[in-house]
Amino acid sequence: MGGFLADAERFVIASESARMTAQNTTDQQAGQYLTFELAGEAYGVEILKVREIRGWEPVRKMPNTPRFVKGALNLRGAIVPIIDLRERFNMEAAPYTPTTVVIVISVETGASGPVVMGIVADAVSDVLDIEPNALRDAPNLGSKINTRYMRGMYVGKHQMVMLLDVDKLLNPEEFVDLDSLSTGQP
Repeated sequence: MGGFLADAERFVIASESARMTAQNTTDQQAGQYLTFELAGEAYGVEILKVREIRGWEPVRKMPNTPRFVKGALNLRGAIVPIIDLRERFNMEAAPYTPTTVVIVISVETGASGPVVMGIVADAVSDVLDIEPNALRDAPNLGSKINTRYMRGMYVGKHQMVMLLDVDKLLNPEEFVDLDSLSTGQP
């Protein structure tokens, strides 16, 4: 657990640095992404969306929610829904381990404003500085495969990272639509 705490402390320092840097940059300049592992693959989210990283802890189950909504967590008085990305992406389920983390993210929902949610990941990796010209478009995989939750891809020397658009991926209004699709009810 000592390794996780050191990583979390490093993240807090990097996150604060990113927030201060963001105040002095435009969209055309470098972006920072928190990377994490999910089923052996690397994913990333904009660091400015990340509020904190927590170790996995049991959550309160919520009735009548999609399967990927694991429940809710009380985070200093705020109720935070927890989403398992493995299930959201229809991946094979895996047991939660000591390296399993919840990445608490602020999601912009449009009219209703920002919402705080948590995503379950196998492990947190690192913070990457990615220049805009290093971003690649998500591949066109045909009409049967939906890449709308991807901002793009980053190909580094040792890894390929799928960069997620959390505002689309975690939009609570879409969960209602997904739930009705899975139950076959309008």
